[in-house]
Amino acid sequence: MADTPDSTPDSGPDGTPDGVRYGVSAGLATIVLDRPGTLNALDTSLKEALLAALRRAAGDSAVRAVLLTGRGRAFCVGQDLQEHAARLRRAGGTAMDTVRDHYVPITLAIAGMPKPVVAGVNGVAAGAGAGFAFAADHRVVADTASFDTAFAGVGLAADSGVSWTLPRLVGPARAAELLFLPRRVTAREALELGIANRVVPAGDLAAEAEAVARRFAQGPTAAYAALKEALAYGSSHSLAETLEKEAGLQIRTGATEDHRAAVEAFVNKAEPVFRGR
Repeated sequence: MADTPDSTPDSGPDGTPDGVRYGVSAGLATIVLDRPGTLNALDTSLKEALLAALRRAAGDSAVRAVLLTGRGRAFCVGQDLQEHAARLRRAGGTAMDTVRDHYVPITLAIAGMPKPVVAGVNGVAAGAGAGFAFAADHRVVADTASFDTAFAGVGLAADSGVSWTLPRLVGPARAAELLFLPRRVTAREALELGIANRVVPAGDLAAEAEAVARRFAQGPTAAYAALKEALAYGSSHSLAETLEKEAGLQIRTGATEDHRAAVEAFVNKAEPVFRGR
């Protein structure tokens, strides 16, 4: 598989017309939430652009891993409440259709991405922003960043898969506490709870998150996709059903070029070189 040449993130006349920048380099797609003046709050334009970027990465065979991060002081503070308030005031307006229209497909695009997704959490991740980070496969978190479920604080139930992902990260009792009594969870506490995979100095976040994502981009892409599928399946099926699922996935990955090359490398006492096929 050929890598896409280094590319400049998409932008419009003012540099960030839709609030998302997208670029691909050496198999890594980088998606940057780019509304720093609003702490990357999710207005309709940003949500639609983010979904399009995730689908673009999923459908590009040259992309072998994805890095999702934010620009400025926040990763993403969730729904743009200014836009939401205007919709609530509008006579006859439906304010919550964005959950099915945007948050559901965005979360599924992250969690179901057939390649690893790394969240580079550069600042506060709240509400749906926290949900997007939780849906990723790996979270590299700046030591100045924080998480906040936020939903109950504005009288809402959870969305963006938080009621599914958070209990799997921290356990059901702690997840209920964080949802019922939302508060700021520091980076250090996030690491202790299992939300963060690693915490790094804020100044090193961009480089560290990219390094992790590039490691995934150089790995066995089909095996990663199968592992994601197995983990999702196993969380809601019996052992016997999961064993059968694993058997089918092993047949699939066992037929890949990467598997054959890795076995030959092992026999020859060499390091395997994965090409994502």
